[in-house]
Amino acid sequence: MQLLIYRIVYPILWLISKLPWRLFYAFSTGIFLLIYYVIRYRRKTVTDNLKLVFPEKSSKEIARIRKGFYQHMCDMFLEMIKSISISNEEMKQRFKVTNLEKLQELEAKGENIMVFMAHYASYEWSNVVDIQTGFQAVGVYKRIENKYFDRLVRRIRARFGSRVVTTKNAMKEIMADQNRDGLYMYGLVSDQSPKIYNAMYWTDFLGIKVPTFMGAEVLAKRLGINVYYLKVEKIKRGYYEATFVPITEDTKNCEDYSIVKRYLRMLEEQIKSNPEYYLWSHKRWKHREALSKAPEGATID
Repeated sequence: MQLLIYRIVYPILWLISKLPWRLFYAFSTGIFLLIYYVIRYRRKTVTDNLKLVFPEKSSKEIARIRKGFYQHMCDMFLEMIKSISISNEEMKQRFKVTNLEKLQELEAKGENIMVFMAHYASYEWSNVVDIQTGFQAVGVYKRIENKYFDRLVRRIRARFGSRVVTTKNAMKEIMADQNRDGLYMYGLVSDQSPKIYNAMYWTDFLGIKVPTFMGAEVLAKRLGINVYYLKVEKIKRGYYEATFVPITEDTKNCEDYSIVKRYLRMLEEQIKSNPEYYLWSHKRWKHREALSKAPEGATID
């Protein structure tokens, strides 16, 4: 059944990826109208999240942000499909890195780096960085249940040279890289909510106490890898700019939790500036009332 679904859907995805940009975004607008007004996909979750984070905003403001989010979400996920056939040169024009010289400086020093990312603007196109530097980009992702679509997502995300590893194998793969030749750039989306039994660190995110993933910080400190935040901003429809912002270049001497906290503050600043570009449909704050269930020994900041 999984293979049948894949064989039916993939040709449609390929055809979408080949659409001229004007038709491509017209199609995205049509998908938005369907999802927002008819299917109403996760509309209650999105609305509840926005009201939770922005209690000071009026219903009209919440509705405006919500609508903008759905429009952007449809664009972003269709842009991932566009990655099936987009050329390297066009990708570099649409997703520009503002400070490549910083990466070139680190490359000259022979230093691996850890890159904290977020579900903001276009995280799907960030792998374009791999074709502009000497680093081997390694992206960590969560496996998809349908093995054929999982394979497709891996292929799309690795199309520009990136290596993708599952969250289950990430620690093992990253540790193994330290004994291999070459330079590595590890990209981890770190704004999701961990399982409650793994929630060893709780801190504020947009004014709400939530558990936070610590794996990227722990690894960076253990290996002495410099840490950066990939600040992605949407310039206009189909165009993005990304900046590598230092979080710390002295991981072994920084205080525990300081990397994660600075990352969250940077992300908060972006969200407050243009909230419609954040992924409000995921349940980031689902454990906010479960602090009493935190594992023994958890740190509450």
